[in-house]
Amino acid sequence: MPDLISYGFLTPPTVLILVSAMAAWFTLWHPRLGIATAIVTGTLLYLAAVPAVSTRMLQGVEVKVSPKPDFSAAQAIVVLGGGVHAGDGGQVPDTLGTESLERAVFAARAYRQLHLKLAAAGAGRPGHTAEAVLMKSVLESDFDVPVAWVEDQSRSTWENAVDTTKMLKPEGITTVVVVTHAWHLKRALWSFERAGLHALPWPAPVTFDEPHRLDDYLPSTGALQDSYRALHEAIGMAYYRFRYSSP
Repeated sequence: MPDLISYGFLTPPTVLILVSAMAAWFTLWHPRLGIATAIVTGTLLYLAAVPAVSTRMLQGVEVKVSPKPDFSAAQAIVVLGGGVHAGDGGQVPDTLGTESLERAVFAARAYRQLHLKLAAAGAGRPGHTAEAVLMKSVLESDFDVPVAWVEDQSRSTWENAVDTTKMLKPEGITTVVVVTHAWHLKRALWSFERAGLHALPWPAPVTFDEPHRLDDYLPSTGALQDSYRALHEAIGMAYYRFRYSSP
């Protein structure tokens, strides 16, 4: 079943689209309840699609790194996958998604500054080339950055941490620099620490945009995506603390 359906649609604000559609149909049988539900979900969906709101939400989950972070204890760099742009399985190959490619850029910068061995982690979508494999290819061919370890079985941030820890600990590595987006860092760092590696955040760009135009209060697909990321991370962090905090 996990290979047949993704449960990402249950994360707000995506689920609001489903509930709004269901509420509209529900008005045929229970008009008052259906209309009330549609108004509430439609309002929440509008707010989630407003840049002025989504920016605040994203800022709330982002990790802001010190301008001069101390990486003296670091022994390796770990870059986490962020999605694959699927090919057709034939002439058109799988390639790194936008977020994975951005993380590859961050990882290349980290490597050139720290001169530490690098690990790529992430399996990605079932039936497609693993994120870690694609990142290794891009980093080595396009950025001239060697990748020492490839962890290509994990399908979640938690599994990224657990499987990478199993791979690096036998090498005597206990402290790593984690490379991912600022909005993903909190959950990633927590997972690596819980899995047994001390994790240091690599500085990733954070959201500084402040609402100052009329467009910032009008809905946009970009804002809806930002709201999804923020809510996904907030809910994911709460779930991780509940699911993985016990020994």
